[in-house]
This record gives sequence, structure tokens and C-alpha cells, in this order.
Amino acid sequence: MRFSDIIGQEEVKRQLRQAVRDGRIAHAQLFTGIAGIGKIGLALAYAQYLACPHRTADDSCGQCPSCLQYQKLQHPDLHFAFPIVKSDAGDVCDDYMDKWRGLLTEQPYFDIEDWYRTLGVETKQGMIYEKESSEILRKLSLKSFSDGYKVMVIWQPEKMNATCANKLLKLLEEPPVKTLFLLISEQPEQLLSTILSRVQEIRVPRLEKQVIAHALHKTYSWLSEEDATDIAHMSNGSYLTALRVMSESNDTQGYFDDFVALMRNAWLVGQKKDYSALLKLRQWSMDMADSKVGREKQKAFLQYAQRQIRENYIYNLGNSEMNYQTKQERAFSTKFAPFIHDGNVERMMNELSKAETQIAQNGNAKIIFFDLCLQMIVMVK
Repeated sequence: MRFSDIIGQEEVKRQLRQAVRDGRIAHAQLFTGIAGIGKIGLALAYAQYLACPHRTADDSCGQCPSCLQYQKLQHPDLHFAFPIVKSDAGDVCDDYMDKWRGLLTEQPYFDIEDWYRTLGVETKQGMIYEKESSEILRKLSLKSFSDGYKVMVIWQPEKMNATCANKLLKLLEEPPVKTLFLLISEQPEQLLSTILSRVQEIRVPRLEKQVIAHALHKTYSWLSEEDATDIAHMSNGSYLTALRVMSESNDTQGYFDDFVALMRNAWLVGQKKDYSALLKLRQWSMDMADSKVGREKQKAFLQYAQRQIRENYIYNLGNSEMNYQTKQERAFSTKFAPFIHDGNVERMMNELSKAETQIAQNGNAKIIFFDLCLQMIVMVK
């Protein structure tokens, strides 16, 4: 991967290139920041730049044997460690390397949930196990293929179990010659303090809105500049979030329609005493409880509703920069936002969160959703 393949992050790129030119290569570096901003891409571009014998002032050449091997993620001096879920397929990272390379090559902007889906598991208890630390030591003990740096990329190091973390600490204290550790973390506070004290932190900032908008418009030519700007604003600095906003547009439209129906009819009952709207709410709760909808979509709607309550409250405060909504959602908020205020916002969020928990616990969906309707009537009023 080359620096030119990574969206934005020009200042971080400049710092990494300068470190190579000055020969100031810290043996252990920790890239931190939220998901979807290019941390792993930066780490790989940095490693490729360091290994390239024909690098320029700005980037690796992209054509030499070393660069070609890096771009395929198959350079003999490039190694990976990442969370796995032990199965019959294997119990160390090398057993899942084909899936890892496939995901990283296809879309370098991903998070732990995307990786679990690639593994085909529902659990969220992936881990870097003790056995992996032995594999890391074995790989780094081998002679360098090109007489350059041996690079160990550890993605999500906070997922290391205690034994693995302590063994890694020993490696960081006494690293093999010409070894480069590149750790990529979204929750560095979960790492051992002794590990944090031995790494050089590289803080990767959120992407600027205009950078994301430009990348979206360039990649998806059918997307208008206005829509790309709206999506970039909603992404809150994460290109991964921007991609998800695009891919979830159909589901989001349905959630928006359901949210409007819930709030509008609750308002009609509470404010206008329109009891025909109560029948509509009863039908709404039955439709939401339909088994065809499924519990995952029911939970997703309740999460969406919580986000919209938050956005309408922010809208009501008049802070547009903190408001992350589509054009359609903002249009609804112009009339609905005044009804979300200090007096009811916390109760609304609690009721929606409680309903989500009850759905997750396999509660009776008809009762849960109709009770939610009744609560909203009181709170909107």
C-alpha cells in the first residue's frame, strides 16, 4: 500500500516520511484513533516506504519487487497478528491469513465487526491468544529476507490476553535487531501501561469533512457533491462510517418512516386528542412486532430512534455543526425538534434503550412496542 492510496492524513504521512529520511525509526509505534480513518493503511504504507529501495521524497515506487510483495501483503518480512476466534480452522493468525488478506485488500477501511463477519462468527469475543506470542517471537527470530526491517503489524493489540501481552512486553524491551512493531489500536487505554510506555504513539486524527466528501464523489461518480457533503458530515470524521451510511440507505429510509409514524401519531394523540391515531399506533406496534421484521431489525430501529432523539435535541439547541442528519431527517426536525427538550429527552432515551434491551432478551415484541407507544404519547405531550 502506498501513501497515495490513503485518504487524507497528509500531516501524519509527512511525519512518517520524515522519520524514514532522518533515520529515526522507533522500534515500536502505536497508531491510535477511531475506526475507519486509515490507521492500518498508514502503517502498511510506512512499512512499504521503509522497505522500498527506490522510494522518492513522497512515496514508495510501487513497482519494485519489494513494493509488489507489500501490495499483495505477501512480503516475507511482513507479519500480522490480529484477534481470532479459535475453531476447527485453526488457533493462530496464520490459519486465517487468506481471509485477513482478502478483507484488507478489498477494503482497508474496516473495523472489528467487519472482521468477525469475515470470519463467519457472531461472537464478539475474539482474542490474540498466548500461542500467538510464541509465533511472533518465532517469526521475528528469523533472518530478514532483504536485510531490511522485519515488520510485525499487530491490529487491535488491546485484544491480547494477559499472557500474550506480557510476552510482547518482553519483546518490546529487548527487540531483535532491525525489528519494527506497528500496533494499531482504537482503545489504547486498555493496553498495559508498561506497553504504552515503550511505544511511540502516533495519533491519527479524524478525517476532515471535505476530504471524505471528495473521496466519496471521486469513487462514486453517481453521487452528487451535495449528497457526498451530507454523508461526509454524518460520518463524523470516519470514512468507514461514510461508507456504511451509503450502504444502509434503504434500511435507514424504512427506519425513518417508522420513526415519523411513531412520533407523529403519538403527538396527535397527546396534543390533539386524535384517538384514531391511537389505533394507528396499535397497528404500528403490531407491524413492528411482526416476525418477518426480526429482532435484529427491531433493535436496529430502536438504536436509530435513539440517535434521532439525540439529533432532534441538538437541533433544538441550534447547534447545526453538532447535528448529523440527512436532508430528509433535517426537514422533519424543523417541526419535530421543539418537542424534544430538557424535560423529556432523558426519559425518551431511557424508554427506547429499555425497549432495545427487552427485545434483545426475547421479550414479547407486541407488548414492548405498544408500551413504547403509550410512553411516547405522554412524553411528547
